[in-house]
Amino acid sequence: MRLVLELAIVVAVVSLASANIYVRATWTEMEDGVLWGVEGGEVVAREVAPGTPAARAGVAPGDVLLQIDRQEIRMPDDVVEALHASSGGQTLTYNVLRMKSAEVFALAVAPIPSGAHALYYVLACVGLFTLFVGAAVRLRRPDHPATLHFLWLTVAWCGLLSLSFSGRLDRLDQVFYWGDVASMLLLPPLFLHFALVFPERTDSWARSDSGRTLIPVLYLPALLLGGARVAVLVRAADRGQMLTTSLTLIERSEYVVLAASLVAGLAIMIRALGRVRSGTARRQLRWIVGGTTLGALPFVLGYALPWAFGLATFKGAEFTAALLGFVPLAFASAIVRYRLMDVEVIIKRTLVYSAAIAAIAAIYAVLLWLASQVIFRGNDNANPVIALLATLVVVLLSRPVKNAIQTALDRVYYRDRYDYRRALVGFARDLNSDLDLFRLSERLVHRVTETLVVDRMALLLAPLGGDGGFVTVAHAGFAGEPPVLPRDSDVGTRLISGHTLRLDDPLGQRRIDAREGEFWREAGVHYFIPCVSKEGTIAVMALGRKATTEPLSSEDMALLSAVAAQAATALENGRLYRQLRVKADELERMREFSENILESLNDGLAVVDRDDRIVRWNRQLEELYGVRHENAVGRPLDAILPDSFLEALRSGRRDAPDGAAFYRIPLTTRHEPPRRLLVNLAATPLRESDGAIGGTIVIVEDISARVQLEEQLQISEKMASIGLLAAGVAHEVNTPLTGISSFTQMLLQGSEPDDPRTKVLEKIERQTFRAAKIVNGLLNLARPTQVDSGPVDLNAVINDVLALLEHQLRTGSIQVRKELSAEAPIVQGIEYKLQQVFLNLFLNARDAMPKGGWLTIVTRGGEREASVDVADTGSGIPAEQLSRIYDPFFTTKDIGKGTGLGLSITYGIVQEHGGTMSCESAVGQGTRFSLTLPRASGRMSSAPRAMNRS
Repeated sequence: MRLVLELAIVVAVVSLASANIYVRATWTEMEDGVLWGVEGGEVVAREVAPGTPAARAGVAPGDVLLQIDRQEIRMPDDVVEALHASSGGQTLTYNVLRMKSAEVFALAVAPIPSGAHALYYVLACVGLFTLFVGAAVRLRRPDHPATLHFLWLTVAWCGLLSLSFSGRLDRLDQVFYWGDVASMLLLPPLFLHFALVFPERTDSWARSDSGRTLIPVLYLPALLLGGARVAVLVRAADRGQMLTTSLTLIERSEYVVLAASLVAGLAIMIRALGRVRSGTARRQLRWIVGGTTLGALPFVLGYALPWAFGLATFKGAEFTAALLGFVPLAFASAIVRYRLMDVEVIIKRTLVYSAAIAAIAAIYAVLLWLASQVIFRGNDNANPVIALLATLVVVLLSRPVKNAIQTALDRVYYRDRYDYRRALVGFARDLNSDLDLFRLSERLVHRVTETLVVDRMALLLAPLGGDGGFVTVAHAGFAGEPPVLPRDSDVGTRLISGHTLRLDDPLGQRRIDAREGEFWREAGVHYFIPCVSKEGTIAVMALGRKATTEPLSSEDMALLSAVAAQAATALENGRLYRQLRVKADELERMREFSENILESLNDGLAVVDRDDRIVRWNRQLEELYGVRHENAVGRPLDAILPDSFLEALRSGRRDAPDGAAFYRIPLTTRHEPPRRLLVNLAATPLRESDGAIGGTIVIVEDISARVQLEEQLQISEKMASIGLLAAGVAHEVNTPLTGISSFTQMLLQGSEPDDPRTKVLEKIERQTFRAAKIVNGLLNLARPTQVDSGPVDLNAVINDVLALLEHQLRTGSIQVRKELSAEAPIVQGIEYKLQQVFLNLFLNARDAMPKGGWLTIVTRGGEREASVDVADTGSGIPAEQLSRIYDPFFTTKDIGKGTGLGLSITYGIVQEHGGTMSCESAVGQGTRFSLTLPRASGRMSSAPRAMNRS
């Protein structure tokens, strides 16, 4: 209801102002130049203005007006009606009585001079605009107390500028007159009151008890002046000359009060500007101070005060009243907080354009003078040409002059930050040269914060997949990590659409949720500038306020928008480069992974192209074939591998295009000395993405060791079969030997000692025992009874094996020297395997001494290990063959006399028992094998040391 009443008042004022404008536009008031009054019941001329129609016709003060065009005149209102009924240039007949003598004058009435009509229309438009601004502000923020006060202020402003009596002196004209008077009286206290209470200040005098008490005093001058005007007009019928003088004095006093109120209000706001702490209030005051200074001071100093004190004014000084429109406009902007941060920008631009216009006008004047006086020497006929040339020069110079003034003012305003601002634009253009996303983000944040002196900034990057929020990639000034900006939030939605957002702008605040805006303000972020690329908003620059708590101006925002446009391209390039780097690193990791797989293969691998030129050669093939990677890659395959190998490869590719495999292909390597290997060969076509064959993959598998193991297994199985056969034979032989031995012993028991057959029987008995011993040895060797590891007496094992070989050694003329340890060397082992070790060593010694020689066996005991030396005086082993004597199937014996497995098996058994085995040999001098075996924890008794020869 209250708002409806307020709007009704606004509509009424607008209607009155519109009617006033219409009346002033359509009504022309005529005048005769006489101030008529009533004296003694007669209409008497009190004053006659010089130069008016009455003065020219001869009417003088004191004349009594009787008739106008034969119409009787009883009151001054009758004169006004007669004048209103006339038109410009019409001649009226005045019948007057002068000194009791009747005279007739012909007056050609004229319109009242309309020099102020143009000013009225300008002021009326300004007044209506002011009222519309006040109404819009009230409708926009009806809950704000300041908007109501501002509405009444704009109503008074509109009444002052738009209402003016027309001279018709009818009822409507009286409404115009008193509306103008009321507005003139109420505007000063309303303005002063508003300056005291807006913007809200905690230390404001108006908020104190004394202030609330004295605020009504502000309206006392209006009450006094209004009462004085009413009193003068009431008594106007009796005081003609005094009426004009009194009204003029009252009007001058009203202008003094208006000027004083404007200046006092401006002083109050300037003082508050230095004391207010709120950033928003400070910006509001800056707007108001700027608008009041621009609108009020020219009017006060140029027209109001000079006219009020009767001083001469410059021509057109009354038009300074039009500038008063800036005052309510500034108040409106401050109330709705529209572009509060651009006070300095607007002032700066105003100064720039004012200085530019003045400079261009000065240049134009100087050019005109120089051209007319110096070049054309005062020739008036050349004036049009001079004006045209000067105009062309001014047009060409206008932009450079304006830019120069802009630059100079920027240098003065920004001082040391001017170069930073210019450098920021250049820096943004150069961002594309940096492809490191994180480095350019850090540089951008650092440069922007340094240039604009903001307290904090974060650069938020959009996620790659389009899901999730904008995440910080670089920031400065934050105590911790800045918050994530969700894409589906009000702020995120607006930024994705490419719009900037200012949280200190009321328009921006209404576009987002209040809680969301409060969240970001608490985080210290007040400005969001999107970095928009072809793909959309790729990043967001989130900034706080300046270090001085001042907001960013529109110039700052425009600068940031320009930087954001350049940064968007740079960030997009950086992101693409980073993606390429990630892909490249991934490909490199995959390549290294593939390389590692190929290099870790147990088989050799080579890849050749269509021309059979090697492009891959793995490490295993290097070791297998003896040719290094760098020496193989790039060379033809036939320059590296032997012809026999290549022939198999070519035949496989020819006969089986989809892949072929070959088994047990001989290959001679390029090692020093060369090695002969048996390999399996596999050839597979290397297909490209389109299915075409781009080369061949060759896989070489060394099966030499496997073949040897297979042969060794076959021999082992054969030896096992022979062992079983020997055990069976020994068992079968053992039965008749037992019978022979028994019968021999029975015969010996019945024979006489002197009987010659007794010696023969004894020999038979000895040979029977020997044969039984040999058979038992074969049984023990072929079918060992001990399988698990346990304490073994090396001396006993050696004696058993020597007993088994006693006949073979004697028939080979081989003498045995035994130097066995007195303390039995007890080792941890498997007895039958140790028997096999010494059997192989003794047999090799026998074979090395075909013409006889010495076989020496030495055993020694130690704390932790026992050692055995087996030496012969045979032919010896060449030095170049010593390193291969343990290789399977390697033998120095003639064909058919050895398998090459004896020492290999012996070495394996010693290694299995945790021992060591070494060999020393000299050709023609003999060979010594040294064995060490770990001792067992227990001890076994042993026979005393003996040295025997047999």
